[in-house]
Amino acid sequence: MFKEAFQKEFDKYEALIARKNVKCEAYNGIFDRYKYPVLTHQHAPLIWRYDFSETDNPFFMERLGINAVFNSGAIYLGGRFYLVARVEGWDRKSFFAVAESESGVDGFRFWDYPVVLPDLYPEEANVYDMRLTLHEDGWIYGVFCSESKDPDAPPGDLSSAIAKAGIVRTKDLKHWERLPNLVTVSPQQRNVVLHPEFVQGQYAFYTRPQDGFIDTGTGGGICFGLCKDITNPVIKEEILVSPRQYHTITEVKNGAGAVPIKTEKGWIHIAHGVRNTAAGLRYVLYLFVTDLKEPWKVIAAPGGYLIAPRGAERVGDVSNVTFSNGAVALDNGEVFIYYASSDTRLHVATTTIGRLLDYAFNTPEDPLRSADCVRQRVALIEKNLKMLKDGDQVYNKE
Repeated sequence: MFKEAFQKEFDKYEALIARKNVKCEAYNGIFDRYKYPVLTHQHAPLIWRYDFSETDNPFFMERLGINAVFNSGAIYLGGRFYLVARVEGWDRKSFFAVAESESGVDGFRFWDYPVVLPDLYPEEANVYDMRLTLHEDGWIYGVFCSESKDPDAPPGDLSSAIAKAGIVRTKDLKHWERLPNLVTVSPQQRNVVLHPEFVQGQYAFYTRPQDGFIDTGTGGGICFGLCKDITNPVIKEEILVSPRQYHTITEVKNGAGAVPIKTEKGWIHIAHGVRNTAAGLRYVLYLFVTDLKEPWKVIAAPGGYLIAPRGAERVGDVSNVTFSNGAVALDNGEVFIYYASSDTRLHVATTTIGRLLDYAFNTPEDPLRSADCVRQRVALIEKNLKMLKDGDQVYNKE
């Protein structure tokens, strides 16, 4: 029984890694979705989950199961794609692990060992959602959420928590140096991203001030702050960049996602926005562009979402969620956006710098009122009908 079960699971695992991904037929001109997730709990190596000793595990049971693989930082090095994924065990604890691929859309295989972070904070209970920044100082930085139990929670309250921005750095994704957690004027921080270049000679961060672990409270949205010393990271002032707004996709909260992508027109940001519904919170991705020299100034903000959960993506541990903390831009202009769905699995969408800039600068902004949204759409309809009437047809009926 042991040998048969082992061989069956081994063959299934290798077939999963070897499976080729294909683009979905759905089209919007902005990006292409892919049919299969790039990482799931089934991509976790067997050596992480099973005891291979027939004596100790005669029924070949999973001893340390994996519940989900999702929110992943991303980087391109030496011609290969690397993801530092959030891996969650059956015990609810998350850890980081590196998976690599040659294509960026399939064939991702985890390294044998997960990331072992220096354990500097005894109160730290969980870590997750690492953003990877290849900084101009030569280091690869990982910024992640460091979660601990709220020491001031009333007796019996086992859910109140405190979120800080943890920071590590590496040169090879194997050996990690832990730096002190980021300090800001805000009580809590989540979804913090390190800018890849110095700004005014300092390290620059995109932050998300919060009054509590879940609720942003007075936090106005995605902010920007400068830090003189990354080894003693302190931000004394946070400037609002992308604000939360009533009756929009960022009404409840928003946060930075992937590390900004530098282009000739500005920095492309892929962030997440959250609104409330009768079925709970809905997370979507949205895009904006900031100035090259003053990256806290938004210069383009197309209305609505970029990526929202579709079909099977809507179902999972935390349903109706798309979330990204990693994207890769190649020198040839290709862009790979890695996004998770419903805190369960990781997907990829591909596009180009040119398409994203066109989308950013030529898509109308959100006018914030239904009446104005209708006027906006009517103007587009009238423009298209006039073109068809005048013979400027965009397609050949024959």
